[in-house]
This record gives sequence, C-alpha cells and structure tokens, in this order.
Amino acid sequence: MSYESVDKLQKALVENVFHYAKDSKKAAGRALGTLVEIITYYLLKTWDFNNYISIEKGLKEYGNPEISHNVEYSLHPIIRSTDLLINKTEKSITASQILKELNNQNFSLSGLSRKTNNLLSKEGILRNACAIAESKNSFLLCSIKSQKGPNIELCVYEQNSKPFAVFECKRVGVEEGISKGPQTIEKAKQGAYVARTASSLQKIRTESGEMYGIIYKSDNTFYIKPYTEFMEEIIFSNNTELLRRFIMTIGVVSNHGNWFTSENQNKEMKVLAQSYDWLLFLSDKGLSEFIDKLIMNPKRIHLPIRDAFISSYSEKKVKNQFTKVQMNLDADRILLDYFSINKKKIESWFNVISPKKKHLSELKSELNELKNKNWKEILK
Repeated sequence: MSYESVDKLQKALVENVFHYAKDSKKAAGRALGTLVEIITYYLLKTWDFNNYISIEKGLKEYGNPEISHNVEYSLHPIIRSTDLLINKTEKSITASQILKELNNQNFSLSGLSRKTNNLLSKEGILRNACAIAESKNSFLLCSIKSQKGPNIELCVYEQNSKPFAVFECKRVGVEEGISKGPQTIEKAKQGAYVARTASSLQKIRTESGEMYGIIYKSDNTFYIKPYTEFMEEIIFSNNTELLRRFIMTIGVVSNHGNWFTSENQNKEMKVLAQSYDWLLFLSDKGLSEFIDKLIMNPKRIHLPIRDAFISSYSEKKVKNQFTKVQMNLDADRILLDYFSINKKKIESWFNVISPKKKHLSELKSELNELKNKNWKEILK
C-alpha cells in the first residue's frame, strides 16, 4: 500500500498505532519527526560516518561560546580508536565495563571523566553513539561493530569536540484542515538561527540579493567571496585559517500537510534554504516507502523493526526502543542491512533544495573531504 501524502501517512498511524492517545494526530506527527531523524541517521551510517557521529551535543555559537544549541547530529574528527571484544552475558554493557577493559589494554584514560550510559541494556536496547567518557576537548564513544557468538566486538573512538559538520531535521508546514501554521515558521527561524551562528563562514547579502561568505582570520583580517564558491574552496583546501572554525551545516526537512514540494517552496523552506549550507528535502514518497515497507506492511525479515516501533509507541509501552538515541538491537542490525542493500534507492528519497544545481553525491563527497582532513594539525 502506498500513501499519497504525509497527511495520509499520519492518518494511517493514527488509526493503526496512536488511536489510544488523547491527541492522536499530534502523537503521530511526533512519530513522523522521529522517523525522519532515524532515516537521516542510518543514511549517515551507511555512508561510513558511524564513528564520526555524536547525537544531541551542544554546539557553541561562533565567536559567542556562552551560548550553545543542541543539534540532532554532529560529525567530529576522530583522535584515536581501538577495538574491544566483550563477552555478552545476560547483563548490560555499561560504560564502566568498557572503560575497565580499555584500562586493561593500556588505552590511556587520562583527563577523561566517566559517563553513566549503557551501550546495551539487558533488554537488548542499544544506545546509539554511546558516550562513555568526556574531557574538556573530546568525547569518548563506543558502538557495536559485530557480534561473534557469545562475544560482541566493540569500536571505541575519541572524537574532537569541535565538529566539522552538523545535521538538523525539521518538519515544516501545517496539518490538514488548518489554514495557518504559526509554529512552523518559528521552528524554521530557530533552525535558521542555529545554522547561521554555528560556523566561522558567515553569510552576508548584497543590496542586489547576492549571497557572499566572509571568514575572519586569527589576525582579524578577513576573506570574502561569493558564498557557494567560497564554501567549496574551504572544503577542498588545506588552509588552516579557513578550516579551523568552519562547520558545514545541513538541514533535512520533510513535508507536513502538503504545503510545499521541493519545487514549490513556502516561506519556511525559503528561510531554511538561505540559512543552511545544504538543505535536503525528504520526499513524501521516501517517508511513505519507509513506513509502508518496514512498519505498516513489513516482510517477515523486517518484523523486528515493526515490533520495536509498536512497542515504543503503544499504549502499554515500557521504554522507547525506536529513536535516534535508543534502538532495539535486532532492529538496528536489520535497518543497517536494509539501508546498505537499498542505498541508491534511499538516496533517491532526498532532493537537494540548496545549493542549487548540486546533487546528494556532492554532499557525500564534501563530507568525506572534511572527514579526511588532518584535523590534528588544523586544530592544534
């Protein structure tokens, strides 16, 4: 079964999942927002950015570090990494357990403060991008690499706290039957503010409407050039002055009430497109296909995904196990397989709103270029 619009999707979720809720439509809308975040997260993992991702970290404003904003996903340089083999018993895998094993392997923990997170709960719920310790300038995280019989292979990696890219997910528009959406323009403005204050590459507009970028060097002199051209120059350069405080900002938006398409943009979309370095539109078709094939009408192999979703949003739910932070372990494995097998199709779900005339493959290329920089030298 296919759904003609996000409204139809929302109605299907109301009827099949959220019928018990006092405001079932709002509950279904929130779930759709979570699904957009999950699709974005697993696409990044499929692009081999797993060890670079942090979730809901505070992003300090450029030149104004007293103010920070949590962002869905940030991509950080890796300082060091190692693999561990942990015996999986009935108990959970805790930060303390992992840190103890690291210490046994002479992995220096100097300057790091332990976190209390569990990588894996005894109920089989995985914590994505699990932070197990942190220092003033870094995060120590852990993820599951593979499962080998009674043992689980872990990857532990230390990230520099300064990201090279951030992703935020937004649903904008109005619901069916409502003539105006006052909250959605405010959400767009909030996203636009964060996008415009994150990076050393600042946007300025000329009187004729052209967008320029300006970066101040450490001696307070500056570079200024047409924005898109300048951003590409920064990404593909090795100039420390250009890169040291640069952060690429990427917004991911999905429809809410059919106010717009990628071609027919409303005010919210225009605000976001002029603020993020890249703005991606997750199409109704893509969101519909994800929900139809993995949640509403899954094949037998995909049933753990449906079960994890239903258990997280049913009336008798005990604990969420289908969010960007917490995911059922079996559902995680199946999602990774699904995204890996269907990568090209899933990439086609996204339309590039800005920069104009660019393609998703170019975003992936630019992220890889940033990932592979010598950040140790740049940030020293």
